[in-house]
Amino acid sequence: MRGLRGRLSLAVLAVVAIALIAMAAIFNVVLDNRLSADANNILRSRAAAELAALTTVNGHLMVREAPDDAALDTRLWVFAGRTEVEAPAGSPPKLRRAVARLVGGPQRRVGVSDPDQRLLAVPVEHGGRRLGTVVAGVSLKPYEQTRRTALIASLILCAGVLAVVLFTARWAIARALRPVSRMTAQAAKWSEADLDRRFALGDPRDELTQLAATLDGLLERQSAAMRHEKRFSAEISHELRTPLAKIRAEAEIALRRRRTPAAYRDALATVLNTAERMSAVVDTLLVAARAEGEGAQRTCDAVRVASVAADTCRELSAQRGVTVSVNGADEPIRVAADEDVVERILFPLIENGCRYAAGAVSVHVEEDGRRAVIRVVDDGPGVAPDELRKIFQPGERGRAAGDDSRGAGLGLALARRLARQVGGEIVAEPAPGGRFTVELPRSDS
Repeated sequence: MRGLRGRLSLAVLAVVAIALIAMAAIFNVVLDNRLSADANNILRSRAAAELAALTTVNGHLMVREAPDDAALDTRLWVFAGRTEVEAPAGSPPKLRRAVARLVGGPQRRVGVSDPDQRLLAVPVEHGGRRLGTVVAGVSLKPYEQTRRTALIASLILCAGVLAVVLFTARWAIARALRPVSRMTAQAAKWSEADLDRRFALGDPRDELTQLAATLDGLLERQSAAMRHEKRFSAEISHELRTPLAKIRAEAEIALRRRRTPAAYRDALATVLNTAERMSAVVDTLLVAARAEGEGAQRTCDAVRVASVAADTCRELSAQRGVTVSVNGADEPIRVAADEDVVERILFPLIENGCRYAAGAVSVHVEEDGRRAVIRVVDDGPGVAPDELRKIFQPGERGRAAGDDSRGAGLGLALARRLARQVGGEIVAEPAPGGRFTVELPRSDS
């Protein structure tokens, strides 16, 4: 027998076999004691009946004749002193020698193996004086036959019960495991063709529903992983197409005809800037994929991360002549999100502020109940009311960007996606000025 069904059947068979063997052993021991007690009772009854049939005449032991003497068992010996008064005819020599050894001794019981007999010797006394001995015997052959019959019957019964138990156990286990096999096959089929199928048996109530819930969770994780992979691939393909086309176009234009060193430098600067944007897009997509795939999240200080994100934009703010300030509480404001995730959420907001602000960008970090609120405000043209939702779509940019082609239109979309993955949100407020509010769940640790 192989597999779980075979192992379970063998386990059940072993347990039942041990129980049956123990019960059969106990039964045979109890039966043996009962038969031995019955044989002893018969010996005592025969000896008592023979003692009642004895009498004394002038101090001599005599056997009285009784009408039912013929009914008495012939396995009785009566001795007056050491003289045999009565004895069964045809007794084997070995049996007679065993009886002779009992004469004159105390009351006792002995066994004789050939023939299989049990003897009981009882002293005969009168007036405080011992007159003789009565020896009663009983054949043990019927009892031995009963023992053998009971042993064989118990063994046959145990074998029959084991056969029935084995058949029943295999049938019951196969019936119990059939839904498990069916669920396993369905889960394997769904994982290949339809990741959205679920068993949906409700809350776990027993082993089967617990297995269904576990498989549902496994399928859900696999489905989420596949969705993440497809989304990541699609976003990589979609978002890198534009910067790659721009790099190719710049290279083709630069190679089409001879240009001045300054023109070559401008082309290379454009290629370098676009490559940096591509690198930022890839990094952000990787952070988004990792944040979406991880179950447990770490915590970080929102004020410190906001300062790090502002420092990342220091070169751009210096080029544009924009001042970036970060204002927060003296005590850390911890949020339930990884530091890299929070930085990727804030970076595109601060970068946009540095790119379009007239002269200042301010980042305010504060607590609001169970949330941490981060506001990024700049004195630029801001976002038009009809663009408040549009700018968060991949590839979309606001009118304030004008002809600026340095962005891929992905920063705000990914920032909102990252914020929502950690249980937060990003909203934009209409002009005047650029105003973005980030809400993130706080952490108690």
